[in-house]
Amino acid sequence: MPPFHWFDAEASPPRAAVAKNGMVACANPWAAQAGVEILEAGGNAVDAAIAVQLVLNLVEPQSSGLGGGAFMLIGTPGEDGGDPEVVFIDGREEAPSAIEATVFLDEGGKPFKFSPDRITGGRAVGVPGTLRLLEKALTMGSGKLDPAELAAPAIELAERGFPISERLHRSIRGSAHRLRRFPASAKIYLNADGTAKAEGARLRNPDFAATLRLIVEKGPEVFYEGEIADDIVAAVRDCPVAPGVMTKEDLAGYRAVLREPTRSTYRGLTLFGAGPPSSGGIAVAQILNTLEGWDLGSMQPGSPEEIHLLAEASRLTFADRGRHVGDADFVDVPVAELTSADFAAKRRKRISLTRAKKSPVPAEIDTEGRDTTHISIVDRDRIMVAFTTTIEQGWGSGSVVPGRGFLLNNELTDFAARPEHPAGVDHPNRVEGGKRLRRTAVDADDKKLEGGKRPRSSMSPTLVFRDGRPLLSVGSPGGSRIIGIVAHTLINVIDHGMDVQEAISFPRAFNRDGATELEWLYWDDPMLALRTGARRTASGLRSLGHDLVSPTRTNRAFGGAHGVAVSADGKTVTGGADPRREGVALGY
Repeated sequence: MPPFHWFDAEASPPRAAVAKNGMVACANPWAAQAGVEILEAGGNAVDAAIAVQLVLNLVEPQSSGLGGGAFMLIGTPGEDGGDPEVVFIDGREEAPSAIEATVFLDEGGKPFKFSPDRITGGRAVGVPGTLRLLEKALTMGSGKLDPAELAAPAIELAERGFPISERLHRSIRGSAHRLRRFPASAKIYLNADGTAKAEGARLRNPDFAATLRLIVEKGPEVFYEGEIADDIVAAVRDCPVAPGVMTKEDLAGYRAVLREPTRSTYRGLTLFGAGPPSSGGIAVAQILNTLEGWDLGSMQPGSPEEIHLLAEASRLTFADRGRHVGDADFVDVPVAELTSADFAAKRRKRISLTRAKKSPVPAEIDTEGRDTTHISIVDRDRIMVAFTTTIEQGWGSGSVVPGRGFLLNNELTDFAARPEHPAGVDHPNRVEGGKRLRRTAVDADDKKLEGGKRPRSSMSPTLVFRDGRPLLSVGSPGGSRIIGIVAHTLINVIDHGMDVQEAISFPRAFNRDGATELEWLYWDDPMLALRTGARRTASGLRSLGHDLVSPTRTNRAFGGAHGVAVSADGKTVTGGADPRREGVALGY
């Protein structure tokens, strides 16, 4: 096990990791090590991703796990410069069939207070999809090793325990008021007096180890149709806080499905992303398509000129996202139009080089959780995986399934609380539990219309290819900021020639159809100039009419991106881990 790494965002940025065979970049050293060991044992990128996810469930439980959902892209290089094969697996959570559109409104028709009321308890839990996604990735022929080998690192670590990191301790402490409302959660993460377990204390989770052993023995059906399903339903319906309506039939009917990934081009490269129910692939493509009309490479990275264009393109994109994007099984989403060059050209005409503009429709209040996590992996055969996985807000619903050792999501809070859009039409992301209007999955054997709506996501796992050859896997957590984080990282790599670590470490800026958000470094002009060469970005943006938002001292950094790049000749891989969290990139 490598030494624990934690790089504060104010420290010197870490250097990129370089290796010949394979690379894992993820949010925790224990998980990264597990992924590399799987690659060394002959597993491929999909095998490693499964092992990493299971360990993250243990060491970064506030962000992802079996009780949540995920999107995975798997990219295989094209032969002799031909098209790569890219698979998009949708393991997003679903609304229970009996849910009502007013689930998050009080008797007076007003939304419940978001935190802690809306996000805590059984009412917010969607039908989990992560395990079905992992099963899908493995059984469709993508994996090489058997489930027992892939679960072994997590089982061993759960049984012997691991020291609580500084970041995990801070997260437990910050959510102890929610966790102590659930005895099964308090048992794992809190002391007997209800305080957070200390940094450095050994955290064991034998219940989670037993859960994984049972899944290995009986298969995912035990989770969706057997005794674990019974426990999940009981945890939701008998929840001591805001009981929900999930049934065992909801779990049994859940499917992880294959969907068409979004496909776009930027500066001659081909980009693949996650389509609906994610808005991520659409939005990243639209931002980059819009910006392709300017030579960003000739601009100073982080300069007011560059950030102005990025913010304006993002503002327009988020306005379109709010108006048009939801689960495409329930609403018509014009994916082809939104990701087209012609549409971007129309949006580009709305951007002034000398003045920021305001949207005529009020921006939606962001409720999407930021404690998601992202995994990027490239293996010896240059198969790439981009895997973004979540339980929504930090610690999800707050409820650990008793005796099972994993948290349940609160993903239903990603739906709009009100069924109406501010523009005066039905909201494309309103809550719905009825039958689908259509089935947009490309799985030939799964066209049935049963199953609830999947809430809109901003998760943006992205794969980039050059002439069919793999170039980059990247993604990030961060709620609706994910879109801007990924777009900004891609600009740093593609337009400015940064390596993946430099691109990830670079200070971030974006706009979500409101004020322009700048990370802390943009407010310290001498340090900004020393680190990046950019000067007076904040004052320059103000002179262009931008309303600016600066992060607070306790929330200075946005996201937790991870990425792996492949050299032009394919002989080496380079990994980048975000210094804003505790992740690492490890290769072999």
